[in-house]
Amino acid sequence: MRGSTTYLLGLFTVIAGLHIGRLEAGQASATGQRGRGSQEPGPTITVAGRTFTQASLFQRNIGGPDDQTTPFPPHKVIGNIYYVGTKSLAAFLVVTPQGNILINSTYERNVPTIQKSIEQLGFKFSDTKILLGSHAHGDHQEGDAMVKQLTGAQVIVMAEDVPALRAMKPGGKEHPIDKIIHDADSVTLGGTTLVAHLTPGHTRGCTTWTMRVPEGGKSYDVVIIGSFGTNPGFKLVNNPDAPQIADEFRRTFKVARSLHCDVPLGSHPGMYNLEEKFAKLGKGSNPFIDPAGYKLEVDIDEAMFNAVLAEQQKALSGGD
Repeated sequence: MRGSTTYLLGLFTVIAGLHIGRLEAGQASATGQRGRGSQEPGPTITVAGRTFTQASLFQRNIGGPDDQTTPFPPHKVIGNIYYVGTKSLAAFLVVTPQGNILINSTYERNVPTIQKSIEQLGFKFSDTKILLGSHAHGDHQEGDAMVKQLTGAQVIVMAEDVPALRAMKPGGKEHPIDKIIHDADSVTLGGTTLVAHLTPGHTRGCTTWTMRVPEGGKSYDVVIIGSFGTNPGFKLVNNPDAPQIADEFRRTFKVARSLHCDVPLGSHPGMYNLEEKFAKLGKGSNPFIDPAGYKLEVDIDEAMFNAVLAEQQKALSGGD
C-alpha cells in the first residue's frame, strides 16, 4: 500500500508538471503559477454518492503508469464515431464518405498506436482529412505534427489555444496550424458537421465538440468534452496569466449545461466511464447513450471547481 501511495504521489508530480508546469515553456497561460503543491490531495467533494479529492479526480482521468500509452480495443461508439485511443487518452475517428476526421492526436509516441487502431477497424490512416483537438496540452495534441506529416490532414484549432500550441514543439518540430476557428464555428466533411464550443478554464481555448449522429432510425446528440477539470496546481485566484480564469470556468459550466447530450464522450475515457460501458457493448442497448452520465460529469467537475476556488479564496484571506 505504501509503495502504491508513493507511486501515486510521484505520478501526480510528473503529470501535473506536464499540465501545469508549462509556464516556463510558454504553454500554461490557462493555469498560471502552481497553487498548492501538486502532491497534496486537495479538497474533497461528494456528488451523487461519489467522493473525490482533487487529486483522485485527476488520477481517474490519467490512469496508471502505462495507461496513457497502452491501446484500448478500438470500437464503434455510435453512428460514424469510433474510438481509437489508449486506456486513458481518448482519440476519436469520425468516418465520412469524403474522408475522416480525427479528434486528438495525443502524445506523438501514440500516433502509431492510433494508426494501428484505425487500421484494425478497417479504415485507412491516410484517409484522415481533418485533425481536431480538445485542448492544448501535450497529452492531447502533441502528436499533431506527426499526424499532419503522415496523412496531410488539415489541422484546425481554436483561436485561444494558438499560443500554447505554437509553443508545443516535440523534437523541435513546428506545430501545424492550417485553420483557426472561434466559438460556435463548425467543421463539415462528407455530410458530417461538428460544432466547436469554447469551454475555457482548463486551457484558454479548451474546446467541446458536438455533433448529431443517426443510429437505428434515431438521431443522437453527441458531446465530446474538452475538459471541465480543475487539475492539481491550477491557480484560480490572482492568476497573472489568466486573470479571469475563474470566470472562464463559470462560463464553461454554463455552456456545458446548455448542451443537450445523449452520448457523452471526453478527452479522457474516465470522463464517461469507457471501460464499464465497453464491457456492455453487444449486450443490449448502446451503453454509450447516457444523458444522465453527462449531467453527473458536469456536476462533479463544477463541484470540484467550486471547492478548489473556495479553498484558494480562503487561503488568500488568511482563513483557517
